[in-house]
Amino acid sequence: MNVLLVGSGGREHAIAWKLAQSMSNKLYIAPGNPGTAMCGTNVDIVPSDIAALVSFAKTEDIALAVIGPEDPLAAGAVDAFNAAGIKAFGPEKGAARLEADKAFAKQIMRANAIPTAESRTFDKFEDAKAYIASRDEAVVVKAAGLAKGKGVFVCDEPSDGILAAEKIMCDRIFGQAGEKLIVEDKLLGQEASILAFVDGRSIYVMESSQDHKPIGDGDTGPNTGGMGAYSPAPIVTEPLINQIVKEVLVPTVDGMNRNGTPYKGVLYAGIMLTQGGPRVLEFNVRFGDPETQPILMRLKSNLLEVMLAVCDGRLDRVSLEWEPKPAVCVVMASGGYPGDYEKGKKISGLEKAAQIEDVVVFHAGTAEKDGNIVTAGGRVLGVTALGDNIAGAKEKAYKAAGEIDFDGAYYRRDIADKAIS
Repeated sequence: MNVLLVGSGGREHAIAWKLAQSMSNKLYIAPGNPGTAMCGTNVDIVPSDIAALVSFAKTEDIALAVIGPEDPLAAGAVDAFNAAGIKAFGPEKGAARLEADKAFAKQIMRANAIPTAESRTFDKFEDAKAYIASRDEAVVVKAAGLAKGKGVFVCDEPSDGILAAEKIMCDRIFGQAGEKLIVEDKLLGQEASILAFVDGRSIYVMESSQDHKPIGDGDTGPNTGGMGAYSPAPIVTEPLINQIVKEVLVPTVDGMNRNGTPYKGVLYAGIMLTQGGPRVLEFNVRFGDPETQPILMRLKSNLLEVMLAVCDGRLDRVSLEWEPKPAVCVVMASGGYPGDYEKGKKISGLEKAAQIEDVVVFHAGTAEKDGNIVTAGGRVLGVTALGDNIAGAKEKAYKAAGEIDFDGAYYRRDIADKAIS
C-alpha cells in the first residue's frame, strides 16, 4: 500500500517514523524534511497545493493520504482526496472548523453542554475593547482563526487584554486569523492534552500527555507552538479520563454529527484541570506537536491499521498496545523564537544523540544545505526518549539534547518537572 503523508514538521517526522515500521510499500512525504527522508521519499509539493497533492496521489497509486497540519485540513484537503476516490485520514473541511474557527467551537460546546470557560466573541475591536475594559478579573484573549498555537494571550490586567486585542484585530499580527476575537475567563489549574482516534461513531482515547506552551522555564514568557511534552501525564487518572470521555469527547462527536459535520481523524482536546473539573481550552483537529512525538514513541501497535480503521468506520474493532515506559520530548528552538530568528545555522551532534539508547531525534524546522543539516524554522528538533520512569526519560532526552549544537540553540530545562514533582 502506497501512502502519502502531508506536512514537514516534527509531528510529520514522528508519524512517518511510525508508519515506516509497519509498511512494505512506499511512503511519500510532501514536502517532508531531512528527518522524514530517512523514513520514506520526500516530494516537493507544499501542503497548501491541494490540487497538486491529489494529482500526485493519482499518479503514484496512493491508497491513503494522511494530512498532518491544520491548514490543509481547514482548506478541505480530505474532501479533495475523497472526491478523487482516495482515502484520507483527517476531518473534512466542515469538521475541521473545530480548530479553524474558535467561535464555531464555542457554539458546539455551548449547544452540547461541554464544560469550557465563559466567553464572548467579537468581530469589532471597539466592542472587544469596551468589554475587556469592563472586566475586573483576568481574561484570555484569542484569535478565532488558525495562528500556529501562538494566538493566545493570558492577561491578568484589562489594559494588557486591550493591547492584545489591538494587536490581533488592528495590527493583524496573525493575519486573517484575527478577524474575530474570543475573550474568555482565565481558568486555573494544570493543562493536559487528550488525543483520541474518532471514526464518526467510535472513540479510542490515546495515552495522555502534557504540553509546555510558554517559551520559558516555569511556564513564563509568550506562548509557542510547544516547547516539549511527556506521556503519560500522571495527573490524568483513569477516573479523570472516563469523565473527559463522558463530558467532552462523546458530546463533541455527537454534536458534530447533529451539526451535519461528522468527525473523523484525531480529535485533540486541550483540557484545563480546574478545581471544578475538566474544562476545554481548545480543540485541535490533528495530532498535536510536540505531543505526537512521545505518544507515538510509546505506541506499539500498527499506526497504519488504525488510520485505515478510522477511514473505514471500524475503529470499534481496533485494540492498541502501548509501551509502559514513559517518554519525554524536549524541543530545541532557534534563538529568538517565537519572535524573529535566523535560519541556516549548521546543526552538529545529531548522530551522537541518536546513538543514545531509546532516543529518537525528530526533525521539525530543518533543511539540508551543501551536505549539512541546518536550521529552517523556529522549533528545530524534538529530542525524544523513553525511560524506566519519567525522570529517567527526561535525563536521557536532555543528555541527547546536550550532544546537539547550533548557533543560538535554546530549550527549556524543566520539561516534565511537573510530572516528577
